[in-house]
Amino acid sequence: MTMAETTQAPSAMSATPAEGMRWYVVHAYSGMEKAAERNIRERVQRAGMQHKFGRILVPTEEVVEIKNGVKRTTERKFFPGYVLVEMVMDDETWHLVKNTSKVTGFVGGARNRPTPISEEEVQKIIGQMQQGADRPRHKVEFEVGELVRVKEGPFADFNGTVEEVNYDKSKLRVSVTIFGRATPVELEFNQVEKT
Repeated sequence: MTMAETTQAPSAMSATPAEGMRWYVVHAYSGMEKAAERNIRERVQRAGMQHKFGRILVPTEEVVEIKNGVKRTTERKFFPGYVLVEMVMDDETWHLVKNTSKVTGFVGGARNRPTPISEEEVQKIIGQMQQGADRPRHKVEFEVGELVRVKEGPFADFNGTVEEVNYDKSKLRVSVTIFGRATPVELEFNQVEKT
């Protein structure tokens, strides 16, 4: 498998590893997962070990974020601090990955003999990545009990408390005090802002 093949989009991937390869979980410094992925790829290339490595994944999903009324799609990591590596496990490959910058080690198994994760687990992760690419989720922004201010609509400039958050529909139920009475109002995410 060439390094170019390791960068395929989640939709083109299957969890089935190349012959003799298994999936392993590598722990990286939090926030440095992409750098760890890049560093592993570069070291594999320099060492000429492409035949012992397959795909290298940082499991992510797309999330929709609304900031200042502007809708943006960003990437969120499923497992912050972890990278999935498809590889043949031997002393050479273990040392190469373990001694890569931004990598702290392997997860699971004995100290120098990590345990691979199951195909089912990897298939589930790849499925989540595909689902996130097809239909981005909302980034968690609102919590029940949080105070918000209504920015637009008939209740503009009222403050209220979040009673329920529906991320599938991008809506909130907010308890707004009108004429001294708490009234539940359903609002879109972009109609409110945090106070």
